[in-house]
Amino acid sequence: MLRAGGWNVAGYGLGQALRLGANLIMARLLAPEMFGVMAIAMTVLAILFLLSDVGLRQSIVQSRRGDDPAFLDTAWCVQIVRGILLWLVALVLSIALHFANFAGILPAGSAYAAPELPLVIAVTSFAAVVVGFQSTGIAAAQRHFNQKRLVQIELAAQLSGLAAMVAIGAVSRSVWALVTGALVSTLATTVLSHVCLSGHRNAWRWEREALRELIVFGKWVFVSSAVGGLVAHGDRLLLAGFVDAETLGLYAIAVLIVGAISNGMNRIFGSVSLAALSEVARTDPSRLRAIYYRFRVPADVLLLFVAGAMFAAGQALIDLLYDARYRAAGGMLEVLALSLFMLRHELSRQLYLALGNPRYGTAISVVQFVSLYTLVPTLYVLAGQKAVVWGVALHALVALPLFHAFNARLGLNDVRRELAVLAALPAGFLFGAALNLLGK
Repeated sequence: MLRAGGWNVAGYGLGQALRLGANLIMARLLAPEMFGVMAIAMTVLAILFLLSDVGLRQSIVQSRRGDDPAFLDTAWCVQIVRGILLWLVALVLSIALHFANFAGILPAGSAYAAPELPLVIAVTSFAAVVVGFQSTGIAAAQRHFNQKRLVQIELAAQLSGLAAMVAIGAVSRSVWALVTGALVSTLATTVLSHVCLSGHRNAWRWEREALRELIVFGKWVFVSSAVGGLVAHGDRLLLAGFVDAETLGLYAIAVLIVGAISNGMNRIFGSVSLAALSEVARTDPSRLRAIYYRFRVPADVLLLFVAGAMFAAGQALIDLLYDARYRAAGGMLEVLALSLFMLRHELSRQLYLALGNPRYGTAISVVQFVSLYTLVPTLYVLAGQKAVVWGVALHALVALPLFHAFNARLGLNDVRRELAVLAALPAGFLFGAALNLLGK
């Protein structure tokens, strides 16, 4: 588990460094509104993925049949069909968006009214078809903690995508550089998943019993992912109707930095932690609480410290990395950093999956969904754009009592540890404030 976690952290850190470097280059080649258009396209694609997520990866990691070729092939077939259907849905959405804009239905000046957006969505969403053909060896490698090979594949794919993006961006100075980079990276991952991973080679095969198990486990994951996806990407979905593409592009820059941290933690939670907790749940349930807090305490300290530091020094970070056109992203970054307070509780979702009980995660996602889609529009009407960012950062707090209630049912809560780690938040703020003073 530690080796897998080490590879995960090292690979993700290097990947984010490459991504940040490419983003800084692209920020000098492209205008902010192009990042806004791409943010909407990627948000639409991500939501479509999550609206159709039936927990195939989690099923392979968690199931006792996770190494059975018939089970893996059935999951692969479902994955392919899902990818093709997602692309068709995205095409319909892009056509509808085009005609809505042509008819003047969309708010004038909003990001949704950008003329190139429908075609960008149509092309970008083809990635769903490509992802559908990825080998189930990726999930099998996670099940067996073989993160080294997965990290190598991811970095190779990311490098190819970034190289294509920068090359085309230097020539075209258009949003199509971002689109091409995303597609090339996805294609490289799919090819390498079949070439570089050992184990079962997928073939077209359906097994009724395997399909039944995937459906039984996946129905709750489906609801949780669908609602969770609308929560995770709802900020950009809502903001695109309130602000223009340039403002959304600035917001996307702030989300990129906070997302580098949140995505990294979710990656560890979803790959390493889920596999470890599933193994313990299958073989030695009495150790589950101890293993859970071995993950929780370091994650809590890190996330709370970073949240405090970025809340104090987010503007200085944006000023250091980007030119004056992107300065407004600094205030957004400082507020969005507070969302890391609730991110640490996402480990509990992986625990619920490991125990084969995704209903708890579904209930939490529903509460957060209602909170986000009620709070953000209300704040925009009452107090404007700046208040919306606060709503996005803090809406998830309403689910805190649910996390504690569900963990109490499982006998997991440790109040002493929960309170002790909170000291990392002010410590991080003081650290960020000290960096500000040094910078002046």
